[in-house]
Amino acid sequence: MKFLQTSDWQWGMTRHWLDADDQARFTQARNDAVVRAGRVAQEHDCAFMVVAGDVFDSNHLRPQTVRRAMEALRQVPVPVYLLPGNHDALNVAAVYDSPAFTGVGLEHVHVLRSSEPVEVAPGVELVAVPLTTNQPDHDVVAAVLDDLEPPAPGVRRVLVAHGQLLELDPGRRVSALDGDRIRQALDEGLVDWVALGDRHSRWADPSGRIHYSGAVEVTDFRDEVPGDVLVVDLGEEGRAPAAEPVHVGTWRMLGVTEEVNSAEDVARLREQWEAIEDKSSVLIRHALTGTLSLTDDAALQELLEWAGDTFAAAFAWERHTDVVVVPDDAELSDIGIGGYVAQAAADLKEQTESGGEGAAAASDALRLLYRYATAGERA
Repeated sequence: MKFLQTSDWQWGMTRHWLDADDQARFTQARNDAVVRAGRVAQEHDCAFMVVAGDVFDSNHLRPQTVRRAMEALRQVPVPVYLLPGNHDALNVAAVYDSPAFTGVGLEHVHVLRSSEPVEVAPGVELVAVPLTTNQPDHDVVAAVLDDLEPPAPGVRRVLVAHGQLLELDPGRRVSALDGDRIRQALDEGLVDWVALGDRHSRWADPSGRIHYSGAVEVTDFRDEVPGDVLVVDLGEEGRAPAAEPVHVGTWRMLGVTEEVNSAEDVARLREQWEAIEDKSSVLIRHALTGTLSLTDDAALQELLEWAGDTFAAAFAWERHTDVVVVPDDAELSDIGIGGYVAQAAADLKEQTESGGEGAAAASDALRLLYRYATAGERA
């Protein structure tokens, strides 16, 4: 028996790096990824699909967003089981109770509203742990496992939950999930597979029985292995389950950290960026450091302007960016400035070279001066 495991669709997610047009494409990409996930389920003969939480990015979304999401679900050809997570908790404002969700009438879409075992296929049960709050104050999975009875003979069980395992949670929050308690339940035969959400990168426990599928589309520059779904084969009695990742995402977020100190460095960076495929679905956050002449910095600024127009977004990671412009005397004379302007440029150059508190502002001023002085040449 096979099923498709996925999570963290985050329908309705917005990113401030994107303008209105690119945000619309980013939103549509999440719908399209779900449709592709449905095709994967069909191609691999999966009996159903389970979404381990954060189907929606919020309980407070425009009806249009929800209805378009439901149209994507309409195209999924297998039964779909949705788990409320911390973003779309099953509370009084739950999106799952909104007319935009309930009014569509998709009979193959089911919301996992309790932790009672649910038979989803012959010999297969889901034990869900839906969240009823955005901020749980305890390990909700342990509480469910403590009260769970063993399955009937021959029944395979999938635990579906949303949250960070304690060993993966840097903050070690009280809501983190006790991995040892979950492994104990697996060893005791209470469950056979654990499908988790909340981590947006694919991850597998060394035991091979606890899996995060990750988000279907990248959500942040911190995501390490996003864009996958898992085809899970529960196997037969006595054979261990196994999972195969399948990539369905199309967007990428690239963090670029480079030192640029010459024209060659800038040219190399341009070559790297020009080689990136599907640029309109790529976001770049760059952290550039180094020291450049006015001429080389102008080439860098031209590259950054091109990147902003070409990629879905390209922007500086400000607190990690430090490119200082230090012109030589020949550059200042070549741009043909004199009098008070030349003296101001010399003062700015000295302030930049000093590396003091105003060095960054002086560097920006020199950059602007050079841009104005050479505007006619560039035109």
